[in-house]
Amino acid sequence: MLLASQLVKNYSNLTVVNNVSLRIEKGEIVSIVGPSGAGKSTLLHLLGALDKPDSGTVTIDGVDVFKLPSKKQAAFRNKHIGFVFQFHHLLPEFSAVENVAVPLWISGINKKQGLETAAEMLKTVGLGNRLDNKPSELSGGEQQRVAIARALVNKPSIVMADEPTGNLDSANAHAIHELFLQLRDRFGHTFVMITHNEALAEMTDRVLMMRDGKLESERILRTNIKQ
Repeated sequence: MLLASQLVKNYSNLTVVNNVSLRIEKGEIVSIVGPSGAGKSTLLHLLGALDKPDSGTVTIDGVDVFKLPSKKQAAFRNKHIGFVFQFHHLLPEFSAVENVAVPLWISGINKKQGLETAAEMLKTVGLGNRLDNKPSELSGGEQQRVAIARALVNKPSIVMADEPTGNLDSANAHAIHELFLQLRDRFGHTFVMITHNEALAEMTDRVLMMRDGKLESERILRTNIKQ
């Protein structure tokens, strides 16, 4: 699903990602852990083509992402990569279903069809009764479920999650962890996530330890990857 080769990213004289290579299989859930400042978020941004490396390549679903022209790269990212962040970045003036429909509208799907598809995705994440609520009317856990639905609505090849439960209490965090597993088992989604939550890391298939810009080690926890 994803192949990264010899990624390097520098900021001034600091090498934040230092010659990182990794492979993610289809249907795999991989967590990246490590101390603050290890380069985890920068690596995720490179893998998701939100930032460009100084050297190295990222191939997703057979496409060398950084060889695409900028407009095609943006279109590829919208269609094939879903993003979930610690801060959900929902549009406050939009309802839950409208927030989820935004990536569909960007890709050219008409308003009605986009809302219908978004509603189905919200039902999938357990929010079928909260379609018309605005973010201010939702709990933190519900807001993050809306963000997850938005990340998945275009049926992306891979989902990048950066501290997806960082702002949630333990009960809501566990519920989001379980939701990721359910979505993978139901739809075959591939997830790459950064987390400081040890419980979340232990629920993934593989844990990559990052330190000082390098992948230091890995632990394989499960091998029942859905193909």
